Amino acid sequence: MKRLFTGFGIPAAVIALVLAGGHSAWAQRAGTVEVYKTPTCGCCHLWVKHLQENGFTARVTDMEDLSAIKKKYGVPARATSCHTAVVGGYVLEGHVPAAEVKRLLKEKPAVAGLAVAGMPVGSPGMEVGRTVQPYNVLAFDKAGQLKVYSSYPR
Repeated sequence: MKRLFTGFGIPAAVIALVLAGGHSAWAQRAGTVEVYKTPTCGCCHLWVKHLQENGFTARVTDMEDLSAIKKKYGVPARATSCHTAVVGGYVLEGHVPAAEVKRLLKEKPAVAGLAVAGMPVGSPGMEVGRTVQPYNVLAFDKAGQLKVYSSYPR
């Protein structure tokens, strides 16, 4: 019979799963990010790529007009951007960094979602050279109230 355990008493299969699982294990815990964007938006595509590089699974729906989606999910007008997403019961509007999405899903605050209003240069998907505009990640509630969740650059 083959030896299935390492010298530390841990099954080799468990070690292999742990070593291979980093990003995919996070994605399974976090669920799939449902992204709604226009078909021609390159920065939205880059934001999805940013999420995927940080362990998320994304399902993308291209739409010509996102206003109904933004209304459905209660995105405040002052917080709108070029795409809207949903994950773990939260709404994501715009170029929210993956680190903030992970924090949101871990801490589970009593908010409806997070937003990066507009399209600030240097936010995920909006990288242009070395330029980074300061921007805030805003938390919003179902009443549309906004508060700063985090600020960039840090």
